[in-house]
Amino acid sequence: MLQDNRLLASGQEVSTARPMVGLYRLRARMPHTSVVLLASMVALFSLVPLGFIGWITFDVGWQTVKELVFRPRVGELLINTVLLEVITVPLSIAVAVTLAWLTERTDIPFARIWSWLAVAPLAVPAFVHSYAWISLIPGMRGLQSGVFVSVIAYYPFLYLPVAAALRRLDPAIEDAAASLGLGPWQVFFRAVLPQLRLAICGGSLLIALHLLSEYGLYVMIRFDTFATAIVDQFQSAYNSPAANMLGGVLVACCLLLLGLEVLLRGNERYARVGSGSARPADRRRLGWFVVPAVLLPLALAALTLGVPLVTLARWLYLGGLDIWRLDTVGNAFLQTIVLAVAGGILATISAAPMAWLSVRAPGRFQRILEACHYYVGSLPGVVVALALVTITVRLVLPLYQTFATLVVAYILLFLPRAMVGLRASIAQAPVELERAAMGLGRTPSQAVRQITMRLAAPGAAASIALVALGITNELTATLMLAPNGVETLATKFWSLTSEIDYVSAAPYAFMMVVLSLPLTLLLHAQSKRTAGQ
Repeated sequence: MLQDNRLLASGQEVSTARPMVGLYRLRARMPHTSVVLLASMVALFSLVPLGFIGWITFDVGWQTVKELVFRPRVGELLINTVLLEVITVPLSIAVAVTLAWLTERTDIPFARIWSWLAVAPLAVPAFVHSYAWISLIPGMRGLQSGVFVSVIAYYPFLYLPVAAALRRLDPAIEDAAASLGLGPWQVFFRAVLPQLRLAICGGSLLIALHLLSEYGLYVMIRFDTFATAIVDQFQSAYNSPAANMLGGVLVACCLLLLGLEVLLRGNERYARVGSGSARPADRRRLGWFVVPAVLLPLALAALTLGVPLVTLARWLYLGGLDIWRLDTVGNAFLQTIVLAVAGGILATISAAPMAWLSVRAPGRFQRILEACHYYVGSLPGVVVALALVTITVRLVLPLYQTFATLVVAYILLFLPRAMVGLRASIAQAPVELERAAMGLGRTPSQAVRQITMRLAAPGAAASIALVALGITNELTATLMLAPNGVETLATKFWSLTSEIDYVSAAPYAFMMVVLSLPLTLLLHAQSKRTAGQ
């Protein structure tokens, strides 16, 4: 004891403390085995839809696969899909980039209001957009109508990342291009637009995947896609091999889009290199062009918000108080809330181990696990539902069309949404606090649970809200998996519009818009925060 005190007084380390220091460093560096195990289990679980496609292909045999896939009907659906993607995505890019440039880089009046209105259409589900336009123009149908409604419903997915990228873009790049003799248009196309490639590619991929998975929008305007054909096949014959093979083709289209996005995105660097901080961009004067510049966001707001809101107001007025029946509207509202909250909480809990690993212990194996978590978000809901239908019918029939199976589908579909919010919050929680807790005797699991996850609680709440609001507007998986007696706002709205009872459907559409508004505000605020504003 006396020797130890002398060593401490002389500034030397006591030898008996070395094993504890080594153990502390090891525990601080190494991710806990249980976290890796939990993340691996969720990753394997998320591979179920992809494994289902391979299993069905092997089960039916190559000859049946050829007969079901290589037939004229599949060719028609493929042509429709290609035309829809090739026309809609470029138009959405043009609209979103133009609007983002006007609101972020010009002196257009009321820029903040136009910026919010550009995001607000996300509060209206795509099939409600279609419902509003069909009510206004009953003859809308076919490819042209599909492209039109798709652009006004989905362009905000491109506007958000492009506007955020413009806010972050250093205006010195434009000044340097202008000093070399380039005109304003040349500066935009040769200096600014290449810097927006990542944002444009990411937003375009999101829109393209939504076009593949959308069902209600295209059924209402009578435009056949893979999603509509799969649901039709499923409704005509449960566990239909034709529906399964169409699902396989749809998955192949998703993977093709993912690969195409990687190629177009490239490997260029977009980070600013240099000391100091970028100055805010000077807003360009529009001059006489201000009138047509204001007309663009005004026209978009009228098309994307004015028509749905006026249509809903008209049907609600015609229906009066009689259509607000508590036994039906209230029941659908409560069931939607229960499913949304349950799915949001469980999806966030499922994403938590991987979110922690991706921030605290990144590595090659962890990146593979993370990719498994994210890929399932690119799959259409109809494919995930089809996989769960086939698996429950063949292997665990008692789980077919149960509450548990429906919630599992929601977890798979919205797992990436939960990951995004959790990762950002965990990254803001200092790792030193975890290490300090372990130094005081906490196990790694206790340190993560008691310190990090408490600090990440606001992000977890945001993730739950994002998933819950996604579940509120989900249609295809709910139609295919919901137990008898379970009706959400989306499915009840859909059943009434299928009967051409637009008046009775209006309250359900209105409630979906009301529940989706917080998501719109959250996305807009998050975009501003990401850009440092």
